[in-house]
Amino acid sequence: MARHDHAFSRLIDDASTTPIDGWHFSFLEGRQTSTPLPWDYERLAAERLASAAHVLDVDTGGGEVLARLAPPAGTIAVEDWPPNIPMAAARLQPLGVEVRQRVDGRLPVADAGADLVLNRHGDLDLAEAARVLRPGGVLLTQQIAAVNEPEIGEALGAPAATFPNAVRDLDDLAARVEEAGLVCEVRAQAAVVTRYLDVGALVLQLRAVPWQAPGFVAHESLDALRRVHQRIEAHGSFDVTSVRFLLHARRPR
Repeated sequence: MARHDHAFSRLIDDASTTPIDGWHFSFLEGRQTSTPLPWDYERLAAERLASAAHVLDVDTGGGEVLARLAPPAGTIAVEDWPPNIPMAAARLQPLGVEVRQRVDGRLPVADAGADLVLNRHGDLDLAEAARVLRPGGVLLTQQIAAVNEPEIGEALGAPAATFPNAVRDLDDLAARVEEAGLVCEVRAQAAVVTRYLDVGALVLQLRAVPWQAPGFVAHESLDALRRVHQRIEAHGSFDVTSVRFLLHARRPR
């Protein structure tokens, strides 16, 4: 028992002190796995970037995904999470990408100022996307469901994380697209199972995405985390479920 307690304490201590920056999540490699999606967002984004001149990437994080896509000079990346802004600027400015923040909730782009809006796991404001798109312009977004990984809340004795502006289901997505005046050309949904292979990986995830469990502090949740650790020891992983949505929509000409 003492050996198990030592292993648990070491995982918690290490995960609580590991530096976390940006949205690369490399600190979870080998410690977390997820069901592959039936689509490849980065490939789809790269295909659309090939013919786009005026690009807006919404909620770019640390700019990791956008940088891999080799965006055209003059692309605008939007990021509002303060720790990510300097990292996104350092990564993207050498590529000719300007990093901006929203102003009073509005995207920092003029009306009809973009022919492609990208948004991966960011705030989905379809009315704003429609405003900034030129006639014929495209929105490509991958979204997380409004209720995400409820098993984490259950394990911690807290309400499930919910995201008020997130998509509930495909019908909700279709209705919101129509209301915004966009034309839906592709929409898809897929279930995802994410497996945490050690309790430290879960702590790292919750540090990197604090809105997943507001107020979470590992050393204040040791009893709950120990139960997760014991579940992983017994079954090999702590599994959580979520839903992802893909949307390709166009502003009518």
